[in-house]
Amino acid sequence: MKVEESMIEGRNAVLEAFRAGRPMDKLYILDGCRDGPIQSIAREARKQSTLIQYVPRERLDQLSPSGKHQGVIAYAAAYAYAEVEDMLHAAEEKNEPPFLILLDGIEDPHNLGAIIRTANLAGAHGVIIPKRRAVGLTAVVAKVSAGALNYTPVAKVTNLSATMEELKKQGLWFVCADMGGESMYKLNLRGPIGLVIGNEGEGVGSRVKETCDMVASIPMKGQIDSLNASVAAGVLAYEIVRQRLLPS
Repeated sequence: MKVEESMIEGRNAVLEAFRAGRPMDKLYILDGCRDGPIQSIAREARKQSTLIQYVPRERLDQLSPSGKHQGVIAYAAAYAYAEVEDMLHAAEEKNEPPFLILLDGIEDPHNLGAIIRTANLAGAHGVIIPKRRAVGLTAVVAKVSAGALNYTPVAKVTNLSATMEELKKQGLWFVCADMGGESMYKLNLRGPIGLVIGNEGEGVGSRVKETCDMVASIPMKGQIDSLNASVAAGVLAYEIVRQRLLPS
């Protein structure tokens, strides 16, 4: 569901936005400010599991176009987030094995938008992102996705590896992209699967990588040693598509 993306500043405006149930990506609070109204805002943010960052006044002044932030600025998401269960239900309704794409710390909105677009075209049932150290559903993400956000649900979770463990109980296997893995052409990527793509610079985190069942590498013959995160997601997603199209 599309909602209006915006910056919200000022204590009353931010508090009312949280109480109205607007999906929020981030909350910035003046470092050291712990008075009653700020505590109420922080409490509402925790109910939504919104990322809270305590920052110096200079940072808030930099973010605020009006300069009247009153020590608090929030960013509302451009689209509402889905639940992981919604994705599994969508797969069940289509009588397809679940195919999810999980992103470990993608911070570039252009990469996130491009991956959501690829997810839609490859028939993935949803995209899962973490709440911390990752870009949310901003207007840039929505634009780059070229409309895919209207059809492909995105869920935001507190702990990616814990979510993977829960999904394993429901039959999913997980493969992550890493240069040190086995060639993707040698892996069985059919059936219920989650494709894990890592951060643009650091790749998949060690905890998430340990939770994966397979590690896939993409054959490369050039002089540089890595692909852009969205390109890697596209290559691996379509290897999964190719294997799904093979006769049983």
